Amino acid sequence: MIVELTITTLAHGGSGLGHHDGKAVFVQGAVPGDRVQCRIFQNKKRYARAELMAVLEPSAVRQTPPCPYFGDCGGCDWQQLPYDEQCRWKQQLFADSCERHGHIDPAQVLPLVPARQTLAYRSRVQFKCHNTPDGFVLGFFRRGSHYVIDIDHCPVIASQLSALIAPLRQLFDGSAYASVVPQIDVATGSDDRCRIVVHFLGAQPDHFHQWLYERTESWDAAVLVQSGRKSSLCQLHGEADLVIEVDEPPVALRYGPGGFAQVHLEQNRALVDLVIARADVSATDRVLDLYCGMGNFSLPLARRAASVVGVEDYPLSIDYAKRNSAAQGFENTRFFARAVESFMPQWQEPVDVIVLDPPRSGAREALDGILACRPRKIVYVSCDQQTMMRDLKVLGQGYQVVSIQAVDMFPQTCHTEAVAVLERRQP
Repeated sequence: MIVELTITTLAHGGSGLGHHDGKAVFVQGAVPGDRVQCRIFQNKKRYARAELMAVLEPSAVRQTPPCPYFGDCGGCDWQQLPYDEQCRWKQQLFADSCERHGHIDPAQVLPLVPARQTLAYRSRVQFKCHNTPDGFVLGFFRRGSHYVIDIDHCPVIASQLSALIAPLRQLFDGSAYASVVPQIDVATGSDDRCRIVVHFLGAQPDHFHQWLYERTESWDAAVLVQSGRKSSLCQLHGEADLVIEVDEPPVALRYGPGGFAQVHLEQNRALVDLVIARADVSATDRVLDLYCGMGNFSLPLARRAASVVGVEDYPLSIDYAKRNSAAQGFENTRFFARAVESFMPQWQEPVDVIVLDPPRSGAREALDGILACRPRKIVYVSCDQQTMMRDLKVLGQGYQVVSIQAVDMFPQTCHTEAVAVLERRQP
């Protein structure tokens, strides 16, 4: 069914929201003030979802997206909005989520931390690949599908990564391996060096390694091949480790292929600064950093605390955390390659501050152990508002949220990172 409606607001998930015959209709790509024509493809009892067909009357705030693939490529939500409008809506939606789902006092919701760099910021990305009769396609999935949108450039990723698109496509186009390379991961660090990980699904990987080495040896990037799990990674040439910097004076953090780093390096520095400020540790404090990765928060905290213990279930990241700590000369850190949920019930030492940055699924299984430690303060960092609000309710058994703040790690999308600070309730 094709309908016309006016968009009145934005909804969680980034879609525009209008009404037709008294029913809420979510329209991806529409913005408040738009008069649109859309096709309803999902009709539920209380709401419907629709595909944007035409903007009949554009909103006064609508702008021309900086990317020619926007609307087809599924990577970005809000390029049609000026950045100040993106920030305004992110703050409004975040505050609404805190109040409705987290039952958090609006007075505790602090203003969003905006990004200075809103384009060319992504420091790592996964290019999806597909071989077709017309050639080797390299780009990103269309929203809600596995259809690969072929791209020549991407204005959101770092320029040195965007510059790899053409040579990578040329490398595989027409080759015997074009049909067995489904994905290519590219990443860069604070020094602009690049790393390329080619995912290979074919037989005889040794032959592919030799073929790829001969054709990329002169490239100014590290090249690796992954044939299945992360453990299969094979380095062909170049320095595989990347380095990011946090804190001031800078702490250099190395991380390897398969490890995690935030995609916006400048905003990651802002995030670390915010966590350090909110943790407000003293020289006598003992800190637990849960889901610590390669030490993104651990080492800046170690500069200020008596001791820091980091816990992470990916052993390679713990190896890097130990090496990063040793390289900076810290003697007050310990790191454990353990699942947080199994580590916490066994931890017996006193803790003053806990910092946690769990994956998107949250920290549900670790919360009882966190509560049992009875730290003075908890700083919870999350990229998923839904699981964060769920976990904050559980932590509310013994703690109260004294502040919560969104950080815009993902300009041009509807997503944010968030930092909540909890203090122990007084008896």
